[in-house]
Amino acid sequence: MRAFTKIYGGHPLHAVGLLLSFALVGYVVAIAGPQTLWNRDVWWQSIIVWFLGSVLLHDAVLYPLYSLLDRLITGIPRRRFAVSPVNFVRVPALGAALTFLMFFPGILSQGAESYRAATGLTQDPFLGRWLILTTALFTVSAAAYFIRLIFVRSRA
Repeated sequence: MRAFTKIYGGHPLHAVGLLLSFALVGYVVAIAGPQTLWNRDVWWQSIIVWFLGSVLLHDAVLYPLYSLLDRLITGIPRRRFAVSPVNFVRVPALGAALTFLMFFPGILSQGAESYRAATGLTQDPFLGRWLILTTALFTVSAAAYFIRLIFVRSRA
């Protein structure tokens, strides 16, 4: 077990999970057919192009960016704060980022005609609601931080 961990660099269950993920992708491609990954009419609308683009965007742009931001947040000297604010910033930022990622076509008003045709509604409320949700996430997190700070200082 130690030899495997030393060679692989991770826990054996990680390797099993990775192999199962590849097997699932292989199964889906085998059932759907490789031709479903490529759009012959408009190449940039192909699933494979969007998948590779998202991998490159994440690995080349987003990961270094949020690693730098996290490094800046965690680089604040601990002695300045009775309670570390790191997780009180990370959690609402992650919530805001994930909801933006899920709803960005609506937030940025992409596909407005298709959305109106399918639902009879406009995409106007998406941006406002996302901003309200983001504000609420950071407000609740700030309140939790100050409550935690009060408890820590009252014990001291």
